[in-house]
Amino acid sequence: MRRALVLTNEAARHPFRASLPMFVFAIGEMENRRSWRLNFGLNVNDARHFAATYVASFVAVSTFIA
Repeated sequence: MRRALVLTNEAARHPFRASLPMFVFAIGEMENRRSWRLNFGLNVNDARHFAATYVASFVAVSTFIA
C-alpha cells in the first residue's frame, strides 16, 4: 500500500480542507461542475408555482385567523 508522507494539503488554509484528498482540488474539476439550479432542475415555472402556493396559503391562513 502506497501512502503519502504528508497527509494534509498545506495550501488549503483550513483544517477540514487540509484533510481532504488531493483529487478534490483537481484543476479540471470546476469545468465539470453543474450549477445547483441544474442539479435540482428548478426553472422559472417552478418558482412561479411556489410563489402562487405560498400566496394562496398565506391568504387562506389569514382568512381563517380573521
